[in-house]
Amino acid sequence: MDPKYIRNFSIIAHIDHGKSTLADRMLEVTGTVQKREMQAQLLDDMELERERGITIKARAVTIKHHKDGHDYTLNLIDTPGHVDFNYEVEKSMQACEGAILLVDASQGVEAQTVANAYLAIDADLEILTVLNKVDLGHARPDEIAEEIENSLAIEATDAVRISAKTGEGVPEVLDRLVDAFPPPTGDPDAPLRALIFDAVYDEYRGVIVYLRIFQGTLRMKDRVLMIGTNKKFEAVDIGVFSPKMTSKDDLSVGEVGYFVSNIKTLGDVRIGDTLTLEKNGSDEMLPGYKEPRHMVFADFYPTNPKDYVTMRDALDTLSLSDSSFSYEAVTSEALGFGYRCGFLGLLHMEIIQQRLEREHDLDMIQTAPSVSYQISMPDGTEQTISSPGALPTPDKFDQVLEPIVRVAMIVPAEFIGVTMTISNDHRGVFVRQEHLSPTRVQLIYDIPLAEIMYDFYDKLKSATRGFGTLNYDLTGFEPADLVKLSILVNGDEVDALCAIVHKSFADTRGRAILKKLRKEIPRHMFEVRLQAAIGSRIIARESIAALRKDVTAKCYGGDISRKRKLLEKQKAGKRRMRQVGSVEIPQKAFLSVLGSE
Repeated sequence: MDPKYIRNFSIIAHIDHGKSTLADRMLEVTGTVQKREMQAQLLDDMELERERGITIKARAVTIKHHKDGHDYTLNLIDTPGHVDFNYEVEKSMQACEGAILLVDASQGVEAQTVANAYLAIDADLEILTVLNKVDLGHARPDEIAEEIENSLAIEATDAVRISAKTGEGVPEVLDRLVDAFPPPTGDPDAPLRALIFDAVYDEYRGVIVYLRIFQGTLRMKDRVLMIGTNKKFEAVDIGVFSPKMTSKDDLSVGEVGYFVSNIKTLGDVRIGDTLTLEKNGSDEMLPGYKEPRHMVFADFYPTNPKDYVTMRDALDTLSLSDSSFSYEAVTSEALGFGYRCGFLGLLHMEIIQQRLEREHDLDMIQTAPSVSYQISMPDGTEQTISSPGALPTPDKFDQVLEPIVRVAMIVPAEFIGVTMTISNDHRGVFVRQEHLSPTRVQLIYDIPLAEIMYDFYDKLKSATRGFGTLNYDLTGFEPADLVKLSILVNGDEVDALCAIVHKSFADTRGRAILKKLRKEIPRHMFEVRLQAAIGSRIIARESIAALRKDVTAKCYGGDISRKRKLLEKQKAGKRRMRQVGSVEIPQKAFLSVLGSE
């Protein structure tokens, strides 16, 4: 296939601005999918994606489009919009020459619109601006076009105006992208170089590798080499997504497709690696992309210790289809053997947890999420810790450094004051304020990541009546007055419930955690003491009263000493039970520490 008739592009936008719906209309308009096979969000085939109405994994599909007497092959990569899945967007852009920047004509530029637009600019992609939902009664396409130019410095006066829901304007988008996006460059006769931009695991076919050919040609039965891992395989099946997997004899320059080779070992494939031929191949790797930086850590423990190996296999499988999370084995005195997992954000963590429960039928306990900290040691070295339990006693280190994120919040102008108050309450440092339009403002703050994690987003949404949006990027680590907040249940420290908090918030947060635990932990036959401590100093206490049987119910009148004797006997039994009884802490209690004070 002549590369000049190929266009590789992705659709980038904020959540709910209509990426997946536009992809649906493109498949429908071009006849790639028949009407009887069509369903809403066709490319979002994961159960969780359809249930939540969001895109979690990037999807590739090949579309045929006829223009000016020529048949063009359009390779579309549909990307997620949520901040936690930025890594999926970055991966997709490596395989593209252009990006459709989709903006809701009623809501305008949102936080992820800005973030994804900058990702596309950094990747040196051509950008085609498209205004969606122009059929809505409250659409403001002219105002939004001006907002795009003011906030992103991207030409938007001639932006294509469409309704992805009805299909209005979609053929014009296809025509415009053919003219706006450059064709792929590369020599089909040069040594093969293909970028592995994704991979999924299929229990029948093994690992299915998603790749984009940058130079050379890949043919069926070719022996290939993955340069980064030095693994060699034979091309058992290659082809394109249209949208189902369709086999082809060869893939040439500019084409996006898949590669199957009975790859059974999950570690044999690395996202961002370069694939070449074993003989007469290239020894030069394509520029990949930086490894994902994990923002949030949480521990997963199987409820049944026998499921430990099953959980490891499940995490193995998930780590291939989602290369942006990591895991390592850990042990806890309270919960036994488990795994500490690193995630890009809270939604990412929630998705992984639900996929483990649904796809692998695992029953597990999850600890409260925490962020990674750096501690500077007396000898000048620095260590990274990803759980509160790993923080040594204060005499062993000089200071703790916490991760700081640059937060961009886009809110209606009338909510500037309340947004600033929320940011200041969460130890935010004001950076700047930008007016995108007469009614919308972007506020930039530097805020500790741990503060964002707890309840910041919920408070922002409540205060701005749902109109506020935010995006954040890690900027570095800064020293702070942090302490380890220990949670004791009947005098024993529960490592899974400990947290690292700012000293000024320790009392408030300790009391809040204990109040929530008191509601979540069921009553026992003995009194349960809940305590929050910093070192050896107890800063808060709650008690869960014992369940009591009315042992005097059968005593009607008579001598009071009989009742006293029965009550004393009961008291002695309670004392004995407190010494030998263990407190059962339900899963909900571990998650309750996520909430606000």
